[in-house]
Amino acid sequence: MQTMTLTLDEKRTQAQTAWQAKQQAPVYITIGMGTCGLAAGAGETAEAIRQELEARGIDAVVSQVGCVGMCSYEPMVEIQAGGRERINYGYVTRRNVKEIFRHYFDGGKLKKAAIVGQAIPTVTASHGHELHSLSFVVPGSQERIPFQAKQQRIVLSNCGLIDPESIEDYLAVDGYSAVEMALTQMTPEEVIQEIIDSGLRGRGGGGFPTGLKWKFARQTPKHPKYVICNADEGDPGAFMDRSVLEGDPHSVIEGMILAAYAIGAEQGYIYVRAEYPLAIRRLRIAMEQAQELGLLGDDILGSGFNFRLAIYEGAGAFVCGEETALMNSIMGERGQPWPRPPYPAVSGLWDKPSNINNVKSYAYTPRILRMGADWFRSIGTENSPGTAVFALTGQVQRTGLIEVPMGVTLREIIEDVGGSVGEGKRFKAVQTGGPLGGALPEAYLDTAVDFDSLRAAGAVMGSGGMIVADESTCMVEFAKYFMQFVVDESCGKCPPCRIGSTRMLEILERITEGRGELSDLDELRRLSAGMQAGSLCALGQLAPSPVLSILRHFEDEFRAHIEEKKCPALTCEAMINYEIIAEDCVGCVVCARNCPVNAISGEKNKPHVIDPETCIRCGMCYEVCNFDSIVITTPRVDFKLTTPV
Repeated sequence: MQTMTLTLDEKRTQAQTAWQAKQQAPVYITIGMGTCGLAAGAGETAEAIRQELEARGIDAVVSQVGCVGMCSYEPMVEIQAGGRERINYGYVTRRNVKEIFRHYFDGGKLKKAAIVGQAIPTVTASHGHELHSLSFVVPGSQERIPFQAKQQRIVLSNCGLIDPESIEDYLAVDGYSAVEMALTQMTPEEVIQEIIDSGLRGRGGGGFPTGLKWKFARQTPKHPKYVICNADEGDPGAFMDRSVLEGDPHSVIEGMILAAYAIGAEQGYIYVRAEYPLAIRRLRIAMEQAQELGLLGDDILGSGFNFRLAIYEGAGAFVCGEETALMNSIMGERGQPWPRPPYPAVSGLWDKPSNINNVKSYAYTPRILRMGADWFRSIGTENSPGTAVFALTGQVQRTGLIEVPMGVTLREIIEDVGGSVGEGKRFKAVQTGGPLGGALPEAYLDTAVDFDSLRAAGAVMGSGGMIVADESTCMVEFAKYFMQFVVDESCGKCPPCRIGSTRMLEILERITEGRGELSDLDELRRLSAGMQAGSLCALGQLAPSPVLSILRHFEDEFRAHIEEKKCPALTCEAMINYEIIAEDCVGCVVCARNCPVNAISGEKNKPHVIDPETCIRCGMCYEVCNFDSIVITTPRVDFKLTTPV
């Protein structure tokens, strides 16, 4: 039974009034309470803030928000009081809460915390609706901080702005107005056409037009039909979907309601990995709140449309990110893919028509309906409209969650947003598309980030992982890492993937151990061709992609391992030795004390020696030596491109 006593419009007006009152409170404080913030101690920070407010006698509104993307600054706290600038602070632990209060209220100096920027709420209007977001500028100026200068937040617009556990906050920023508009003013076909006109392509990796998926599912005459959200985010280093679910869960639910109305489904499932407990908890809260307002369940908004939603917790198998394996898992079967066709739009969950989209794909759709297809198409490129959300990680100075318009270059993301690699280091490669993507060298940094341009360059957009590597990264080891991941995560159903990935990993291991042969390079290519042609699902078909792209661009590095038995990056343990330069060694015995296998010998105040047979090449002695008397004896070999751009 619905418990809503006010109409949705009345509830939204009430929520907007409360939102304005909160924003204009004498003191308004927000605390980043996503997984990254909580892991950094945001819970203790929140308690310390409450204690400091009580000690100062300050009556403040304190609200939790999701991650704003600058995870390395967590815990993050934002303060606005009495018409002053709205300042966002980073590194705010329970120990330096007093410090930021003294800085903000008393003009004191910062020692441990840092100013991230001045927070400025922004509003974009279109078709009578608004898109709220939060920007950060350098305090005292209108210049956006470097991390955000090239960003445009659509999917992430509410993250860091609203309380993810408050449906009132979501309503206040135009939440559920797309559902209200669709159910009261549009036919299902009109909803589908608007998504088709927007050009939205699936953000789960495949890039298939979202509106066409919906259209095919609607045209299939069988019933019942199902709507499924693929939140099984398994790429190493990826946290895009998790951040959306933790920071703005209602946007995903609203997108699923729209999809269900469009295709004629009454049941939906959110398949989310059990390793995301905070995302699951906030999804459950959001679903309960939506049901209480009559936005889930029977006769939604008096339209006669029924839709129920359930959460299915996955066990963490990477292969369950593949849509047919995911559906097998929901049905209680082993998470293995099945051949296609028929495609899920025709025969999916329990052999019924099913629509599967990624978290980000669903989160886009309410914004598109509110703001209009033309608005969405005005962002990005002609064939890849909108924005791209990436988890920018690896050896780059500013890591985090970013959202940029399609069409920006890799260079703009890595250098302008990410701040490039560390000082004194040289950029080497960027891996896009996660463990099934491709690595691109420096010559490709001016490649536009969109589905077609990345594919033409030998990489893929994927679901949004982007890993940056500098010159200290061994590309053979890099390839081995991804192939090890594939071997571990292969479901084992089809021999090309199960056997091919294992053989490829064995070859890569031999090469990194100095036992490779030149014929191994041809064998890697042969095995890759077999996996691409014969594997049942995308995991096996795309698994060789990182190896092939690295082999294409860094073949000289493979050859150095094979022909010269040298690792250019000096990281493959079997190919390096540590040696103490006798004339530089003062016999301080620090290296000997720290050696885990007692491979270093010598008397105090006299030169020491390292036994190469006992040494395990852990590098501990190299790290702790205060006199630079320990060197890596394998010389560096310069790598270069082996194919023209």
